[in-house]
Amino acid sequence: MTRRLLYDPLAFYENFLLNASLENLQPEIKQLAERLRYEVSVRGKQVGWSEKVARFHFKKNLQRIITELYVRDNCHPFKATLLVWVQIPMWVCVSLALRNCSVGAADSEVQEQFSAGGTLWFTDLTAPDSTWILPVSLGLVNLLIVEIFASQKMEVSRFQKLATNFFRVVSVVMIPVAATVPSSMALYWLSSSFVGLVHNLLLRSPTFRRLCCVPRTKSESATPYRDIVSALTAKYRAVPQMLHGLPSCREADLTYGLANNEVLVEGKG
Repeated sequence: MTRRLLYDPLAFYENFLLNASLENLQPEIKQLAERLRYEVSVRGKQVGWSEKVARFHFKKNLQRIITELYVRDNCHPFKATLLVWVQIPMWVCVSLALRNCSVGAADSEVQEQFSAGGTLWFTDLTAPDSTWILPVSLGLVNLLIVEIFASQKMEVSRFQKLATNFFRVVSVVMIPVAATVPSSMALYWLSSSFVGLVHNLLLRSPTFRRLCCVPRTKSESATPYRDIVSALTAKYRAVPQMLHGLPSCREADLTYGLANNEVLVEGKG
């Protein structure tokens, strides 16, 4: 309950910053950058700046202008990291507390309650999930969250692409990790990821965004859920087509044999 009280307001605030204020500033930043580039070019010709010096002054002044805009609209990107600084320590503390209650509890009564406090197929919360249902579900939910972010129709930088691939790998690695920890921890991780998924989907709803007074943005869609399904369908429909275009093992061996035979024939000639 405490985690929800802390997480929800920060999640809404972060979404407001990232998807509204910062995005709406981009056209103004682009316009000011073009004007600054012209002024630096004129000034550089007057005083005889080299291209390197002119580029230095352009970047320096552009950074100053962007910082002033962030201060003016109270939307510095660092504020968007508040959620991470709150969520990760709390996630670690709760995970360690559940582990101690499951396998390292000094009070045997607490451990007994955990061993009989499960439900469905994971009746024993102190033991790992032998069916792998919780770990696999955790990996699928985390991958879905990553793919939803990756499906946004926005220009992404090289760093953002690397970060997306990194989180894809982490989502897959978490599956065997969750299969080795007590079910109480795996259940908590799955619940936390599922709530995060619901939040991400809810914050894409235009009706909900207007209810929270989030201003409209250029990238906002009137049919966000249909766009997500279409993007995921198109992405994963292309995977079998790519695999179908690859040569089979027999074709590869035949190609290699023909190439090798041509080399031998040329060698004999």
